[in-house]
Amino acid sequence: MVLSMTGYGRAGALLHGRDIKVELRSVNARFFEYSSRLPRSCAFLEDKLKKLVASKVSRGKVELSLSIQTVTAADTVVTVNWQLAEGYRAALNAMAERMDLKNDVSVGMLSRFRTAKQQKETLRGLQAGSVDIVVGTHRLLSKDVKFHDLGLVIIDEEQRFGVKHKEKLKENFIGVDMLTLSATPIPRTLNMAMSGIRDLSTIEQPPIERQPVETFVLEYNDVILAEAMKKELARGGQVYYLHNRVDNIESCAAHVSQMVPGARVGIAHGKMTEEELNPVWQHLLNGEIDILVCTTLIETGIDVRNCNTLIIEDADRMGLAQLYQIRGRVGRSGRKAYAYFTFRRDKTLTDIAQKRLSAIREFTAFGSGFRIAMRDLQIRGAGSLLGHSQHGHMEAVGYDLYVKMLGQAIARARGEPVQRDKSDCLVDLRVDAFIPEKYIPDGAGRIEAYKRIAAIQTPEDAADVLDELIDRYGDPPPSVSDLVNVSLVRVQAAAVGVYEVTQKKDTLVLNLETLELAMIRGLLQAFNGRVTAGAGSKPYLSVVLQPDEKPLELLQSILKAMDAILNNKEPNQ
Repeated sequence: MVLSMTGYGRAGALLHGRDIKVELRSVNARFFEYSSRLPRSCAFLEDKLKKLVASKVSRGKVELSLSIQTVTAADTVVTVNWQLAEGYRAALNAMAERMDLKNDVSVGMLSRFRTAKQQKETLRGLQAGSVDIVVGTHRLLSKDVKFHDLGLVIIDEEQRFGVKHKEKLKENFIGVDMLTLSATPIPRTLNMAMSGIRDLSTIEQPPIERQPVETFVLEYNDVILAEAMKKELARGGQVYYLHNRVDNIESCAAHVSQMVPGARVGIAHGKMTEEELNPVWQHLLNGEIDILVCTTLIETGIDVRNCNTLIIEDADRMGLAQLYQIRGRVGRSGRKAYAYFTFRRDKTLTDIAQKRLSAIREFTAFGSGFRIAMRDLQIRGAGSLLGHSQHGHMEAVGYDLYVKMLGQAIARARGEPVQRDKSDCLVDLRVDAFIPEKYIPDGAGRIEAYKRIAAIQTPEDAADVLDELIDRYGDPPPSVSDLVNVSLVRVQAAAVGVYEVTQKKDTLVLNLETLELAMIRGLLQAFNGRVTAGAGSKPYLSVVLQPDEKPLELLQSILKAMDAILNNKEPNQ
């Protein structure tokens, strides 16, 4: 269902050897208008798709695009933690069996927990092409791993990989399609996606029957936490108790046993061997452990549907994305889940710690991972694009200017024209350009309207904004229409090299970066000698207003003529 008044959606899937992609674009309008692009083989779906879209979208200009492409089988590499690897391999084998592909698809596994013989067999199969899919850990980055014909690399839990690992993947798999998955991408990765270096897609639809996790941020209190654990055990559930210090985790487990008498308490941490951990996971899955006292080991790879209460000690010492990932370990069934993020009593939290805990308490809805990552980007900074720093602020130029400069550099590298930002252009005219309180009484509504107007880039955008305002609040007053026109004019001015427009009494002055002789001649002809030009160190154009002539309308005419001259068209006033 399309919930936004304007928006864009994309989905894709592999089905029977075909890559199916669907794109849906919607633009606000007063009526419903539908168009579609379908392959010839799917022309018969035209009417059904139109009815389906019409039932979900009340109004708007909607464009639907469907593409179907036959794909060839390619080896797939999935890099995950070891606890998930075996599960992925089993799931892939089961899928192959259900699809009657058991004899056609071979799934291997690589990790340090496989025997030397098993690893050698998998490596030989990869090089010879007899192993089609390999599931593995960082072991896949080793030099002895060679592929017969690698087609796709999938990296799960991308935030667990450092810059060196990612660079090594790019070096080893040049020209190979790469898909990275993460609920909370690190600031550097997210910034690369937002800047256009990587493609980005988000999934916000939760699994069926899944409920948001109710989140509490509080000072550590034995009474409250003991009551929370008892309530969970009383309804037949289990508890994660996160104590992220291995040196005294056993004494913590003993304390938890005193808090909840009779509870079966287990321990799990990263220094335990596979032989020690496997029985713990098995006991937990079998319901033989009521409370698991653990470290951040549970952050990824653990799926115990019956664990629906989480308690974290010293949550202020953890990262925002890490807290979100750990919270995702509970609430994995249809049962209501609870998460308690605690900090030491009477401890003064740092400003950053307060922001983290405030964010984790605020974002509890499904699909909040992307918003959490955005907040993390704001708090920690975007890091270094070319260096190893995965977060940090660009103190020299500031984040906004950095993103702008990065976008321009990317455009040049792609051979695309550098789009001037309208923020580069200052427009100071004697016009009333604002949203009256009488027109939009709600303060939040006015702010949202200002944001929509500020984002205008094309005449179509301006028309859509006005249509939306009319639909919501009625016909706009002249000050609102002028505000929309000023926003559009700034874009048009920046596009022709104008960086400042000022009105001095009855004269408009346009300051330009460069001024060509052809431009002066064209404007003199278009405006019957009303134009005065200065071609010194700071080139400018000045145009005298005629009686009863509105400055905004004159500026629009000038910019239209300048654009026509630059594009070798006949300038018309």
